[in-house]
Amino acid sequence: MAKSRILLTGGGSGGHVYPLWAVAESLRDKLPEVDLHYLGPTDEFSSILFEKGVKTHSILSSKLRRYAAGILENLIDVPRFFIALAQALFKIYLLMPDVVFSKGGPGAFATVLAARFYRIPVVIHESDSIPGLTNIFCRPFAKYIAVSFPDAQKYFPASKTFLTGQPIRKELFSNIPRQDIAKQELHFDPNKPLILILGSSQGSARINEFTVVNLKDILRVGQVLHQTGNANFKATKEISQVALRQLPAELAAETRYLPVPFLYEDMKRALSAADVVVSRASSTIMEIAGFGKPAILIPLKESANDHQRGNAYAFAKAGGGVVIEEPNLLPVIFLNELKKIVEHNETREKMSQASGAFFKPNGADNVADLIISLVKP
Repeated sequence: MAKSRILLTGGGSGGHVYPLWAVAESLRDKLPEVDLHYLGPTDEFSSILFEKGVKTHSILSSKLRRYAAGILENLIDVPRFFIALAQALFKIYLLMPDVVFSKGGPGAFATVLAARFYRIPVVIHESDSIPGLTNIFCRPFAKYIAVSFPDAQKYFPASKTFLTGQPIRKELFSNIPRQDIAKQELHFDPNKPLILILGSSQGSARINEFTVVNLKDILRVGQVLHQTGNANFKATKEISQVALRQLPAELAAETRYLPVPFLYEDMKRALSAADVVVSRASSTIMEIAGFGKPAILIPLKESANDHQRGNAYAFAKAGGGVVIEEPNLLPVIFLNELKKIVEHNETREKMSQASGAFFKPNGADNVADLIISLVKP
């Protein structure tokens, strides 16, 4: 069989690029001779694929926005889109892949249109319960559409839509340490509850601020591992140190609070160690569910098409956690929900089982199989 060439596209955030990486891993397992390329904007996230041996090619970034304040930015991006389309047409002509796989995001629509022009089959994947604009516009040009949330299926033609689950890199679920060992490896007390606080791949300034302002009360419930995001790490750490100095002596003596810029290599340990996860409601929900962890979800109110809210309530409806919308993110409400989970074993165990049941395994392999089915023999 001739060497297959697959082109990946999408980008702009970890939520787009990490699934591309996961599918690339699966394609390499299933097609050892596969030739993998990436076409999209060059940024800190696309460099991850380059480091993993995917050949990267750059086109101009252009983004579609739904919110009213983004109208001017959309107008500015119109010429950028046409430049990106011309770049995509030229680079795809040179590469001529067997299949294009798109995760959406800046640059993806231009790439999908160019692939359509050359009659190259396209597979797209939607990570959220409410699709983004890019995947909505790509919908007519896709041969197959893969989704992570059952609720997303209604937005796409049933005949070509598949519930594959979320593509997650294999290393996240390999050699998972026991919870007590994971806590020790992260320098926490294995006999005390651990609260894992996440924003997104870029962090959340609002969650960071809420955490440090209420740190004294949160630490009375459990230890805290706090992913701040690279941009917010320095400021959050400095403010948290002030808060820690104000703790009563008896609480300060047993306090475990660790802010980190980004959980990459340690995400597996962090999720294994956690007793409860506080998080935005991006596709990270699927990683939380993969570890069967109960969660308090705080959807980003400005998320495109309010997709984080849709994700959060889908997870909560299944029983895996609770939702606190930003207008309701008040100390008394948050601490009450946190204590319900941390201090009541039966509640926590019930949520853990529901969280694990929400997860659909083998997402990357399922998507890879769709792609491979379109490769010409």
